[in-house]
Amino acid sequence: MTSAASGSASSRRQQSPTAEETAATPATPAQGRQTVLIIDDEKDVHYSFRRLLEKEPLEILSAESGDEGIRLARKHLPDLIVMDIRMGQQSGLDTLKELRQINPKQVVIMMTAYGTSQTAIEAMKRGAYDYVLKPFDIPQLKELLFEALAAARAMKQIVAFPTKLNAEESGQTIVGNSPAMQQVYKLIGQVAPTSTTILITGESGTGKELVARAIFQNGSRANKPFIAINCAAIPENLLESELFGHEKGAFTGALAQRIGKFEQCDGGTLFLDEIGDMPMTTQTKILRVLQEGEISRVGNNQSIKTDVRIIAATNKDLWQAVQRKEFREDLFYRLNVVRVNLPPLRERSTDVPLLVAYFINKFRLKQPTGPSQIADEALAAIQRSTWPGNVRELENCIQRAMVLASGNTITLANLPEEISRGQRIPAPASSESPRPVFSAAVPTTLEAAAAPGTDAGKMALNQAVETLFNFARGDKHFKLLPAAERELIVRALAETSGNQVQAAKLLGVTRATLRKRVDKFGIQKRMAID
Repeated sequence: MTSAASGSASSRRQQSPTAEETAATPATPAQGRQTVLIIDDEKDVHYSFRRLLEKEPLEILSAESGDEGIRLARKHLPDLIVMDIRMGQQSGLDTLKELRQINPKQVVIMMTAYGTSQTAIEAMKRGAYDYVLKPFDIPQLKELLFEALAAARAMKQIVAFPTKLNAEESGQTIVGNSPAMQQVYKLIGQVAPTSTTILITGESGTGKELVARAIFQNGSRANKPFIAINCAAIPENLLESELFGHEKGAFTGALAQRIGKFEQCDGGTLFLDEIGDMPMTTQTKILRVLQEGEISRVGNNQSIKTDVRIIAATNKDLWQAVQRKEFREDLFYRLNVVRVNLPPLRERSTDVPLLVAYFINKFRLKQPTGPSQIADEALAAIQRSTWPGNVRELENCIQRAMVLASGNTITLANLPEEISRGQRIPAPASSESPRPVFSAAVPTTLEAAAAPGTDAGKMALNQAVETLFNFARGDKHFKLLPAAERELIVRALAETSGNQVQAAKLLGVTRATLRKRVDKFGIQKRMAID
């Protein structure tokens, strides 16, 4: 390695533990620790990895041959394997093949001293997570190792639902008994066995990735890879390369051919998080994958067949992005085959006590001496909050309270000030709209206010509009125009007993426009009769 650790490795190589010593380590790693298996025929490499990771909460295993690595992999089922491509008796490619037979979802990083070697490319095609070049760049290597460990953890953690609260038995849990969440569970059960493209929508922090992994784990591709990509976190000039790969010399810095996530994930599931932030040029290529099942690497026009199920997620209104020419309309329809909409926490307040109990149990695994219960007034304050950050914000709040609590009970004083003092304006609950609605503030009929066209009617209309704007001023997360549009459509459909032709006339739009809006807002089909 290009570091002080590698520089001292030669003088201390005799101190590196032997394969026999490593094999004698307990078969079960320490609780909560992930296991990394290093397979390389050079003792210096084992020593360097141990120095690199000695302060991390990891169990490090060593094997000096492919055969020994396979034995340890069967015995320990490591989270991550880092393996050299060129070894003595058995090559890394042959070893990789057997490792994938033991565990099809095994995360493997290959090491090579030959950056342009076709062998490294072949390893990626056979399912390796990534490869690194010797000598190692330490910061990049650590970043890759922890990225791979996160991917391994995501594939192993079972997403339980609906109300399993035992955080120790389940890595991640979708918690909730509300009618809105029951509908989500039913939809997961219906779509999981298929290969249909799924679009998961919802505000930030509602648990979109948990739903994506629940669909994956309960589907026919559960024994294949699951790779998650955050489209907003990767620079635009690198996203295409990350997804589709690139050829050597395709752009500045492309020193070798690289296999993208679509090829790595062949046969599995690719989760495209925050797809609303994807550049238009990349959207075009995603559309081709959905239509043709083909990709092409950056710098190469040759088509490569791939079989990948796409699950996309966004916290944006994609239809509004289409109207602003920021998102392709044809891609929107391709993604929106089945939509799973996650309700914000403020619309399922009955689930808050369940979530609080779950998070207390979860954090007590790491902090056994922490509080095991919450005071009634603290729970009441939590239930009164609107939680703009949704479940993620609630989780952070409970974690903070666990740290600050001095006794066995979380009290009001342990909560953030904006929660304990009720400084947030509660949003009205709604079972229909993804945003707060204003049904009680608007007259149900024009007759109830005044006849249309009269001065009284105009005044009543102005008062209604002012009421809506006052509502929007009280909640910065409330989007007035989409909410008003959706409410008017719901009202028109109710007024016409669900007849779309009559509702379109009442609203002053065409029937085609109305149908698009019905799909856009996810208005229940039982309300929309053709």
